[in-house]
Amino acid sequence: MEKIVLIGHGSPRKSANTIQNVCDMLHASIHPGCPKPCVSAAYLEFGEPSIMGAIEQCVAKGATRIVVHPYFLAAGVHVTKDIPETLDEARARFPQVEIVYTEPLGMHEKLIEIVKERIGHAGRLKPSDIEPGSFAQISEEIDLSGFPQEQVPVVQRVIHATADFEFAATMRFHADAIAAGIAAIRAGKNILTDVEMVRTGINKKALERFGGSVICHIPERGIDHSHEGTKTRAEIGMEKALADPVHNIGIIAIGNAPTALLKVVDLLSSSHHASLFTHSRPLVIGVPVGFVQALESKILLERQSFPFITNLSRKGGSPVAAAIVNALIRMAEGGAAQES
Repeated sequence: MEKIVLIGHGSPRKSANTIQNVCDMLHASIHPGCPKPCVSAAYLEFGEPSIMGAIEQCVAKGATRIVVHPYFLAAGVHVTKDIPETLDEARARFPQVEIVYTEPLGMHEKLIEIVKERIGHAGRLKPSDIEPGSFAQISEEIDLSGFPQEQVPVVQRVIHATADFEFAATMRFHADAIAAGIAAIRAGKNILTDVEMVRTGINKKALERFGGSVICHIPERGIDHSHEGTKTRAEIGMEKALADPVHNIGIIAIGNAPTALLKVVDLLSSSHHASLFTHSRPLVIGVPVGFVQALESKILLERQSFPFITNLSRKGGSPVAAAIVNALIRMAEGGAAQES
């Protein structure tokens, strides 16, 4: 089994440590639809995991070959000395694992294109103009008039998050989905996610202004869940969170685990769990990505009577789930559309 590790320098400013975003894009490019963490980040300093920590995680997941790429522009001391020394130590610790070290980004003609693009935008495009400009370009390139007006901002934001126009053909909405989502946000209800990556992508500051918060109830690894039988951690998290009314769940956003979506459909279809929601059942955003059960779980969701938003394809993922929630938050603020 091969794993890939991208190494960044790391910064004391935590918001600058975004190598994992690059990893996710690389993973989506080389392994489209793969739900496994094949590409991971590491930091030389100021960030976690460390290089050795990332290699240890790969070995623990069964890697027999690890390709390490220094995400650096030049072959300076870090690239030629510091990182190789750590890799030599890792090879000594894990002799059964092949560790391959690549060249840094270095000089490449494609980097020149990026520099030209940045220069072209300089002085002409303010950061605050980027998102409206992107949405304007989406409107120019695809006709979304087939969707009810209230659904268009959601579809636009999904396309914006993925740069994939195919979602316009595959997204499906319950008739009450938009109204239910906006009402839940404005009522200060909480949002339950299947994984931390969805929780991270949601605009929590905007949500908090309505009194709501984002909950990820997935159990920690290393804790004994043998009494739960063959349930996945995502299933356990959904079941426990929805069983307790104190969590005040108004929206469930699932972007990674089909098993979590199947569990939610099962729970919300039962009279017992439905009775826990005194006014209305939560909006279910079900867009898990992958090959096994992902599409099947979405087809099942589309057949339900409670409010849902989904897409009928193998595509999806945490960025899609977060984009849908963020579109609803924006609409609840009055920034994109109102309920019909």
